[in-house]
Amino acid sequence: MAKHTTGTRKEWLAARLALLEAEKDLTRRSDELARRRQELPWVRIDEPYRFETDEGSASLADLFRGRSQLLVYHFMFGPDYTAGCPSCSAIADGFDGSVVHLAHHDVTLCAISRAPLAKLQAYKRRMGWSFPWASSFGSDFNADFHVRFTEDQQQRDGGIEYNYRREPAWKGGGEGSTLHSEMSGTDPATYTRERPGLSAFAQDGGLVYHTYSAYARGLDGLWAMYQWLDRAPLGRNEADGVWWCRHDEYRD
Repeated sequence: MAKHTTGTRKEWLAARLALLEAEKDLTRRSDELARRRQELPWVRIDEPYRFETDEGSASLADLFRGRSQLLVYHFMFGPDYTAGCPSCSAIADGFDGSVVHLAHHDVTLCAISRAPLAKLQAYKRRMGWSFPWASSFGSDFNADFHVRFTEDQQQRDGGIEYNYRREPAWKGGGEGSTLHSEMSGTDPATYTRERPGLSAFAQDGGLVYHTYSAYARGLDGLWAMYQWLDRAPLGRNEADGVWWCRHDEYRD
């Protein structure tokens, strides 16, 4: 157990009330950020992307499923992976509970990965998920939304632009990418050429628009477990590095 202070209930309440003011300020700033996201200009999508889904071949407009808004989670699962990224899998564990509520508020939530549909379907069955998951195999969709990169021109030569900044040439994976690449059945270089992200789209007047994208730590709010850990006594407590795995791989 980490070092911690102790005190009386009176001392705790005084500290808690001071913290409450900071929490309220964070909530107000979060509301303001949400408003600013909604004020971003919409960018028309003209590229005729095609996807493979459980229902057959689909366009980007088809993925809306008749609704006006689409949220896409860019799930790291490349064609060479044997299983989905463990981190993306931890995030996706929270999708099924939200899909039905979003659908009744005119929003479709869908995951998209480059792996062929059969791989996605098999992994989805293993994980026990039911949310929509489309394959963009053979499409430029992932590259255009900066979650897929080439080896020679981008990864090796320092041409990767991810999370709105250019990365230096890749020199090898860290502990997390090495461990998770092994868990995904591939090598660190191949593993890290796929990246996670969130993109939002709107459909209006028969046209599709890109409205927002976030990557890396911008996805923290989607990790349901982190929202709980941030309120636990020891917080995220990750001094020893990566600790999570797929929900069917923990050893009780």
